[in-house]
Parts: sequence; C-alpha cells; structure tokens
Amino acid sequence: MSRSARIRLFWAAAVVFAVVYGFACTGLPHFGTAVHPYATRAVAASLRQRTANVVSSVNFDQRALDTLGEESILFASVLGTIVLLRHARDERVGRPRAGRVLPSTRLLGLVMVPLTLLTGVYIVAHGQLSPGGGFQGGVILATGLHMAYVAADYRVLKRIRPLAVLDASDAFGAGAFAALGLAGLIAGGAYLQNVLPLGTFGQLSSGGLVPLLNAAVGVEVGSGVIVLLASFLDQAVEVRPAQNPGSGGGT
Repeated sequence: MSRSARIRLFWAAAVVFAVVYGFACTGLPHFGTAVHPYATRAVAASLRQRTANVVSSVNFDQRALDTLGEESILFASVLGTIVLLRHARDERVGRPRAGRVLPSTRLLGLVMVPLTLLTGVYIVAHGQLSPGGGFQGGVILATGLHMAYVAADYRVLKRIRPLAVLDASDAFGAGAFAALGLAGLIAGGAYLQNVLPLGTFGQLSSGGLVPLLNAAVGVEVGSGVIVLLASFLDQAVEVRPAQNPGSGGGT
C-alpha cells in the first residue's frame, strides 16, 4: 500500500470514527442534571457486592478486565525499560559518590520513611473500604522507599532496596491478578467474576475478590515503580561511559 493510500484510509477511518463518536455523545445525559445512569448503577452494584468504596468496586469488580489491561501496560512498561536501559558493553558501573545531606533532612527522612511505608500499606489494605487502593498505595510505597535517597544518598537506597526480590514481586503481582480471575471460571462463571464470599459490609474481609485483586495491584505497582526508577537511577548515578584504552590519563 502506497503512502497516499494509507493517508486516504486514515482520513476515511477518522471521519467515520468522528461521526460515530459525535452521534454517541448525543445520548449522554446533560451536565449538571440529577440523572446519572452509570453512577446510579455503579453505586447499586457496589452496595450489592458489599464494597464500601465504589471506585474500587468499579476497578476490581464491575470492570476488572479493564484494570487487568491497565496493570499489564505498567508491567510491559517496566519490562521494556529494563531491556532498553540494560548495561551496554561500552559502559562501566562506578561506585556512587556520597551525598552531602543536612542533619535535619536526614532526621526528617528517618521519621518519614517508615510513616510513608505504613501509609502505603494502609491505603492498599483498606482500598475496598475507603478512598485509595492498590494503584495509589503502590505509588506511596515506592515513594516512601525512595525518601531514603532524598534524605541520605544512593548507597543507602541500594542497601534497603532488594531489587531482585522486587523484580520477582512485580511479576508475581501481575500474574496473581490474572490468576485470580480463574476463580470465576472454576465456579462456573465468567473470567474475573466476583464469586468469593462477600463478607460483612465495612469490614476488611468484605468485597469478595476485590481486596485480593486490590492487593495484587498494590504489589505490582509498588514493585514496578521501584524497579522502573532503579533503572533510571542506575543510569544517572552509577553507569559511566567506558574509557577508551588508547586515551592516556596524562596532560
């Protein structure tokens, strides 16, 4: 297919999409009205499934298949970054230099690292009950660990960052989400259907499959963001171009 034919095909498809999209928008409820069909159905389904946080009910129950796709995108992004930023043969790894940090900053980091990690765990664990969830809590967990880099230096971060374990955790979280969807098939339902006991409304064990999927996302997002940042930080702090053997060190 020639270039001009591809351009004509693109514009033909774009016009069709624009017409269909515009026609679909005419069926949406008007802004500022009391009629919200999707919200009404989502809230009702969330209460029926005993999930206090409607957003988590939408993400991990009503449209869990979409969330599986979003999680897979993050996993693929981390994997692609690791492949692209792997050490080349013309690069060498140097020892990171010690950073100079004010004592007050070091003290603040010492206090904030455990508090931030605890906050992240809380938000992931209570994702089906209150605002938050695996995506938000996972990012907070990754941020809490990297506060050691801000409050100290890169050497401290490397000592408390088990990168090999986090690599495996990233894959485990993504695989666990996909594997949990098989529960619906085993029970004779649909993939990712919420078939587990729903528990008592407002309790940590409520929501059936929602808290398990939420925890899997928290593990995958937290581990994935740390591994992602590790690839970039290694390039910025440790990796240096290899010296040309023919170049001398003299002046």
